[in-house]
Amino acid sequence: MFRLNSSWVGETRETFKLAWPLVAAQMAQHALQTTDVIMMGWLGPESLAAGSLGSSVMFPLFLFCIGTVSAVATLVSQALGARDLRSVRRAVRQGMWVAFLLCSIVIAMMFFIKDILLLLGQQEETANLSATYIEYASWAIIPGCWIIVLRSFVSAHGSTMVVLLITIIGIFVNALGNYALMFGNFGFPRLELAGAGISTTLVNSVMFLLILIYILLHRRFRRYEILVRFWKPDWPSFIGILKLGTPIGLMLTAETGLFAFAFVMMGWISTDALAAHAVALQLAGISFMVPLGLSLATNIRVGLAYGRKSNDGIMRAGWVSIIMAIAFMSVTCVLFLAIPGPLVSLFLDTELSRNAIPLMLAGQFLAVAGLFQLVDGAQVIAASALRGLGDTAVPMYAAIFGYWACGAVVSYIFGFVFGWGGVGIWAGLAAGLGFVAVVLVIRFARRERLGLLPVAS
Repeated sequence: MFRLNSSWVGETRETFKLAWPLVAAQMAQHALQTTDVIMMGWLGPESLAAGSLGSSVMFPLFLFCIGTVSAVATLVSQALGARDLRSVRRAVRQGMWVAFLLCSIVIAMMFFIKDILLLLGQQEETANLSATYIEYASWAIIPGCWIIVLRSFVSAHGSTMVVLLITIIGIFVNALGNYALMFGNFGFPRLELAGAGISTTLVNSVMFLLILIYILLHRRFRRYEILVRFWKPDWPSFIGILKLGTPIGLMLTAETGLFAFAFVMMGWISTDALAAHAVALQLAGISFMVPLGLSLATNIRVGLAYGRKSNDGIMRAGWVSIIMAIAFMSVTCVLFLAIPGPLVSLFLDTELSRNAIPLMLAGQFLAVAGLFQLVDGAQVIAASALRGLGDTAVPMYAAIFGYWACGAVVSYIFGFVFGWGGVGIWAGLAAGLGFVAVVLVIRFARRERLGLLPVAS
């Protein structure tokens, strides 16, 4: 759990050991979302576009909550590195407090999702369908964020396999829930998008209860007594999580907000472009799950080294992960450029004439996605390495500027001023990711000059 290595090979081995179940869990988590997209596609392009559009508006807010409570991973790993077990318990408890507060605010906002979509210029029929889905799916974010808090706790201890197993269970629960509630099987009413929303809330609740039960029963974790005097406030820890986590949440929101804005801009073009964008984004998201899962391990490895005040350990933990991410994303880059057509056909039936235009557009979008695979992997790892150092404010500013002053502006100019349409929007996404990747990698490389390393006692 606390093992630090003095060699690059040793660090690679420890990082891989910690990361691979988290990578697999992220793939499984994405499979939950992919299952929703596939089954919405079975309902038709209109339902696929509406469900994806609603999610694209809610997801940045959800990511803000997730990003904020992900500070628990940094605090727990640093406390474990310093062997401060009391601070571990405080971080977990108050992380759940913070999650409940933030998620409650987001749920209240989602009651107005239809009005929000109409203000963003979406068609009324699409807004109505989106609202039907989000009104039920929004309740999933509270157990979803609590999962993040508890996952951070067990992962920092090196127990990542349970995260994978619970997520796999979630895939089956979600698929059965969608099959029953969306399409009216097993004697249930056919609820379509409302059924998808109910199933989303159900699966997150089941997964949260499973990981909570595991922690309460496992001898290694029950000694922390995370639920004992749970309702007793601990304001210093609560504020500490908000202080460290809010920039993380804003950074994630800036990135996902850019992709949400891309959904909105696609809606300005056509429903076909919106459906194609949803498919291409799902495929790009699948590849992104590997560096994203690796980044969770990066945060923990850098945090442990920081707690131990090991500057060499910090260096190896960060660069090993960056190299691993770039190596993997090089493979997906080649795949997206070489075979975009067969990949997008996994989501849309090629035999249906109404899918001809979405299939063509999705193939074009995916080819552009192949071009930003390397920078997408580099930026998420560099951000996580800096997060392990407790450095969150400056990366947030870089992300907001890069994704919006660069990415959003380029998307709009290329998409509408130059007339490139959806391809221009995706080119802007690549520009934003590239800018952020360069800034954050340089910042990690200059961590000593910037005073980000721990002070030796």
